[in-house]
Amino acid sequence: MKKFEEVKALLEGLEADAGKFYNGGNNAAGTRVRKGMQDLKNLAQAIRLEVQEAKNKD
Repeated sequence: MKKFEEVKALLEGLEADAGKFYNGGNNAAGTRVRKGMQDLKNLAQAIRLEVQEAKNKD
């Protein structure tokens, strides 16, 4: 459950940068959003593996 909380925190942290990029055209904010999305992808994959492992134990 800890990793799921990390996902939520990461998304909340990216919200401001996404607004700066899409509404303000700030390219540096777009770079931060892209990096954050990659981190999100990696975290989601880790959660998927964790869930699969727990499921297979039963």
